[in-house]
Amino acid sequence: MADRLPAILCLTDGALHLARRIAEAVGGEVHARTNPPDVLFSDTGSHIADLFLARTPIIGICAAGILIRTLAPHLTNKREESPVLAVSHDGASVVPLLGGHRGANRLATRIAEALDTRPSLTTGGETELGVALDDPPPGWRLANPDAAKPVMARLLSGAGAQLTGEAASEAGWLRGLPAGDEISIAVTVKPDSQADLVVHPIQAMIGVGSARHCPADELANLVRAALASADIAPGAIAAINTIDLKADEAAILQLSQDLDLPLRLFSPTELEAETPRLANPSDVVFSEVGCHGVAEGAALAAAGPDAALIVEKQKSANATVAIARTPELITTLRGRKRGRVSLIGIGPGRADWRTPEATRLIAAADELVGYGFYIDLLGPLAAKKHRRNFALGEEADRCRYALERAGEGLDVALICSGDAGIYAMGALVYELLDTGDLSDAARRVEVMTTPGVSAMQAAAARIGAPLGHDFCAISLSDLLTPRGDILKRLAAAAEGDFVIAFYNPVSKRRRDLFQRALETLGEHRPPDTPVVLARSLGRPDETLTVHALADVTVDQVDMMTTVVVGSSQSRTVSLAGRTHMYTPRGYANKTDPDANGSTQ
Repeated sequence: MADRLPAILCLTDGALHLARRIAEAVGGEVHARTNPPDVLFSDTGSHIADLFLARTPIIGICAAGILIRTLAPHLTNKREESPVLAVSHDGASVVPLLGGHRGANRLATRIAEALDTRPSLTTGGETELGVALDDPPPGWRLANPDAAKPVMARLLSGAGAQLTGEAASEAGWLRGLPAGDEISIAVTVKPDSQADLVVHPIQAMIGVGSARHCPADELANLVRAALASADIAPGAIAAINTIDLKADEAAILQLSQDLDLPLRLFSPTELEAETPRLANPSDVVFSEVGCHGVAEGAALAAAGPDAALIVEKQKSANATVAIARTPELITTLRGRKRGRVSLIGIGPGRADWRTPEATRLIAAADELVGYGFYIDLLGPLAAKKHRRNFALGEEADRCRYALERAGEGLDVALICSGDAGIYAMGALVYELLDTGDLSDAARRVEVMTTPGVSAMQAAAARIGAPLGHDFCAISLSDLLTPRGDILKRLAAAAEGDFVIAFYNPVSKRRRDLFQRALETLGEHRPPDTPVVLARSLGRPDETLTVHALADVTVDQVDMMTTVVVGSSQSRTVSLAGRTHMYTPRGYANKTDPDANGSTQ
């Protein structure tokens, strides 16, 4: 439940001293346009947007309007927005702008205390009652969070609250609420459907084990029965815990998702250390996985040395479950998370062409892996990140490294240009998982892919709509693909009259394949067929030119160039002095709708 370090934005040299004071007070990092910051940036707008999309708390020493205007296009779901605060240059005003009940008000209070001033809180809960019901402190969870706002509204209108439940005396953060019997707030580890608001202290851990391919509903039913027998609500549980050998067990992953609880993993050695506390140690289990108990051991290891089992091992045909409870609130998690490799296409490299999901995954990663030039394109987003650079030609090494690091429990971002699944590392990662020489831990990691803007899409967007009708992509690199296969595909695409996007058209040692491509296409298409040469798309040295097929030469392209060759139907049009290329699909001449047609 650790938060990301706040970013303290310093837009002027004069504010650097104030930024340092705030960073010391809240444990944040100073982001500035001049040295010496913790993180250096140049483009203020894109940097603020990147931080926000990455869900990093932002504290801007600047006018509130700068933050508001920059972030306005990115405001979507307020439940997922990171805290955003504005601090005046003299430190006298500390104003939460976004995420007041998701940490901004707490940050404002801490900053104001450090600066000997008062925070400018505008949310009713804090200003009038001193508490935000929808933002419980660490160690507490709302069972019915949607009820918090109407309950707060009633309190602000003069109603009083009565705290009930066995844990009511422990909830010091609720003691300042006005007393009365109009509103009931249950503070309990038990399920409660009668109270207006139910608050759970997080004090328990679930440990599970399963046979391989255990049915998901079998494990879920076993866990529900265990919770019912202990009279404990899922909201009082901190995490689902198991042995690391089960990191990829579908039933356990589904249970974690359905209960909306994190999954934590323990090694056989860590679980074996819990043997003296097990109620049901098993030599059979030890012979199979190297510890005397998985469910009980995982629950106890996760809950800590002061915990005790409240549900001893229960089992079904294919699963086991146990529950441990500790007298203290659980605010940090033991064990390790399941490792993940995020296959991230960053597009051509521009921050505003990178998807918000890609930005979030990069910010969340423990380590960045990839070709060094691609990681460099991330700019400030890669600052302070552990990174492992690989050279061109080391593609298998970088993918294997990413998987093995994820096998250690790390969140690894494998950085690719364009889209990770288009001539990039996506296919290689899955090939290694399918047939490669990997450790068992590496084979149990999560792999996810976020889409990126591929070079042919970027070129098409820049020049018009050349991909408006059927198209294909062909890489002319023969390092991994036999030359004969490339020529066969080239001939088929030329004969089929596809628009063709050529990737890797030439290299220092390979120039003849692109010449063969021009000759083959010349046999099937008019000499005036438009061809786009797009180089360094989205970067400062970007160039795009349109040529007739008969005029294109090998010397005009390099490895940074994407070539888009039109079909026989592709056209050019001049608009405001610029040449645009498009491939019509026939909509303009269509008068009778085709029931099977698409109007995308």
